Formats: sequence, structure tokens, C-alpha cells
Amino acid sequence: MTSLGPDLQPLLVIVGPTASGKTRLAVEVAEALSGEIVSADAFAIYRGMDIGTDKPDLDTRSRIRHHLIDVAEPDQRFSAGDFVTAATAAIDDIRIRGAVPIISGGTHFYVRALLLGLFPSPPHDPELRATLDDNWEHDPAAVVSELASVDPVAADKIGARDRQRILRALEVFRLTGTPISEHWKRDRQSPRFRPLMAAPRRSREDLYARIDVRVDNMFSSGLEEEVRRILASGVPRDAHALKAIGYRQVVAMLHGQYDRNTAIEHTKRASRQFAKRQLTWLRSLREGALHWVGGAEDGGAEAIISQWTQHVREGWAP
Repeated sequence: MTSLGPDLQPLLVIVGPTASGKTRLAVEVAEALSGEIVSADAFAIYRGMDIGTDKPDLDTRSRIRHHLIDVAEPDQRFSAGDFVTAATAAIDDIRIRGAVPIISGGTHFYVRALLLGLFPSPPHDPELRATLDDNWEHDPAAVVSELASVDPVAADKIGARDRQRILRALEVFRLTGTPISEHWKRDRQSPRFRPLMAAPRRSREDLYARIDVRVDNMFSSGLEEEVRRILASGVPRDAHALKAIGYRQVVAMLHGQYDRNTAIEHTKRASRQFAKRQLTWLRSLREGALHWVGGAEDGGAEAIISQWTQHVREGWAP
């Protein structure tokens, strides 16, 4: 058999907005395909952050091997570049052992970086970054406005709440004089895989109801105690890991900014806003076509398996 077109390995990618059921889909597909899951969740990588990230339970992880969960401490930084390096190594290892790698997660910047690569980034300038950090602490709206004025394309893609990427975009502009969006265009790399991308389809009403249930479960299962343990271990309250939805609301609650009920409502609202941004990204993919399927309870796993079988065959001819 000979490969058709570019010699790219097929890769199964299951994405979707928060609380849509992608994790259950990935597990069912992995069980059927003798697969292993590579998590693409920017916060599930952190040890001790279990409840708020809704990690698969230990029983599930004993049945289906998961990669890139619990690989860093909450006071460490784990970049998209770190993810691409680690995920690529995991994919290679899974394939060597004859299993099927399945990417699953909702950090779409990670997914995009894995599938399309990252542009060669200018070096960091610690002094400049410290200045930008200070500016953000004093007036984040002004920092967002500055990025919108020098690079409206990047500002629109990044969003006003993503502190890390906003500051990096400004750092790149100040260092190079060129908007980071122009770097993206110039240095866009060729696809690294031939992906089949699938996501569970949910109505907006169903998705929001699932989000509310998940948040209620997080708080009733001990999210507050989990955050207290993380802070007590010496992790600073402004650590990147604690910017995750749910965690930042609990940190604010513990520091007297609002009560528990308000923290719950703020977490639900932030989760719904995050889901809307994820859906926007899914509707404008440049990584490949997206196949919407039913949830696991509606035959979604079977649909993905059928599409995957066809996808693998399409890349080869006798």
C-alpha cells in the first residue's frame, strides 16, 4: 500500500465546549479502538487540581491510559510549546505500542498548536514582561485596549480575559515592531497530522443546563477544600493554574470578595461564556473539517468510530 498525498499520520481529535460530554465520548471510543487518550486540557496537567478540572476518575484511568494529566505542579508554567512537545512524544509512544492515540480536550489553542505548529517565537524580555505585568495589575482594561490598537486581529482572536496571551502579544509587538498576528501569518507551518475532528452536538439550552449541574457538583464535591489545600501548599493565589474557571472564583471567595453562592453563580456565568468562545472557535476551524456527532448517550461514539475507520482508509490505496 502507498500513501496518498502528504505523508501525514491520521490523528483522532475529540473536542467540544466545556460540559458537552467529550470526555465520555473519548473514553468510549478508546475502549472500542484499543486507544489511549492524550489530554488537551490546559489545567488538567496540574497535580491536585482534580475537582475543578473534572479529571477522569481513577477507575477510568486504570481502564484507559491517559497522558498529560498530573504532569506539573500548580506553581509551574506549562506553555503551548511544552504541550506540543509532550503530546507529540505521547502520540509517538502510543503508536509504537500499537495503540490508537486520541486527543481529547477543550483547550483549543493547544489543539491548534499540535495540529498546525507554533511559529518561531521571539525571545522573552523579563524586564519588559515585568512592566507589562505591572500595567495589567493596575489597569487590565488599558492593556487590552493597547493590544486592540496595535493588533486588532490578535485582540479579537485572544479575547479580553486571556491575560497570558494578551501580554505575550504586546511583548512580541514591542520587541519586534510587528503585530503577533503578522507573525502568525508569516510563520504558519504546514499541517503536522491528518486529523479527524469530532465534537458532540448540544443545544445551547442543554449545554448550559449541563454546565450548571457540573458547577453545582464541583462545589458540593469539595472544590473549596481543594483550593484551600493548593494555597496551603505554598502556591500563590495569582499562579496561572489558579486562573482556571472555578478556582479563581473560589480564591476570590476565600479572600472575602464574595460569598459561596455568588462564587457558584460567577463560575456558572464564566463557564457559559467560555463555552460560547469554544463554540465560536469550532465554527471557524482551519485545522480541518469538524464532524458533529451525538453525545455518548445518542450513539456518538459509534459515529466517531465509523468516521475514523473511513478516515484511515482514505489515506491509503492499494
